[in-house]
Amino acid sequence: MEENVFNQMANKYDTEERQELANIIADEIKKNVAGKQYHSLLDYGGGTGLVTFQLADHFEKGWLVDSSPEMVQVAQSKIEQQQLQHFEAMAFNLAEDTSLDIKADVIVLSLVLLHVPDIEPLLQRLNEPLNAGGQLIIVDFDKNEKVQHPKVHNGFTEAEIQRALHHTGFRNVNMHTFHHGSNIFMKQDASLFIAASTK
Repeated sequence: MEENVFNQMANKYDTEERQELANIIADEIKKNVAGKQYHSLLDYGGGTGLVTFQLADHFEKGWLVDSSPEMVQVAQSKIEQQQLQHFEAMAFNLAEDTSLDIKADVIVLSLVLLHVPDIEPLLQRLNEPLNAGGQLIIVDFDKNEKVQHPKVHNGFTEAEIQRALHHTGFRNVNMHTFHHGSNIFMKQDASLFIAASTK
């Protein structure tokens, strides 16, 4: 198995640019959960928690799950620093092990799908830990022809996301673009979408 590139980046991951983008993403996710009776959050691919911990006040219980142990280590130290006793950070890779023993009302996938070669199996596996009536929130880049990389999707069209969600048992998909930024995707100008759907 190849070295997880995110392990190497973990301690230097929280740059000012990533923090700014995480603030924008977290604000948009908060709009989706505001006023709803959700109790628990699972942030899959949550990295160092740049987005996750900004959502902590909205939930009674939360899990940050990431396939990189080093990222999880950074996240765990933030949990301790910020005294977020209701949150846990754990290393887990749904591509290799499907037995994630968590049930949550909201699952967040923020800038995760672009790193996943085939997105439908992952979405299928995330259907299981989501409580009935719960919400899956995806944030990622709109399709961008200027981005070309062998290991990263160059964003997604609305049709691709709608199709993948319907194929994997999610309904009521609500999707829109909410941010345009310069140099935010592989040094290219790009836009971000949010797609919320229910189980």
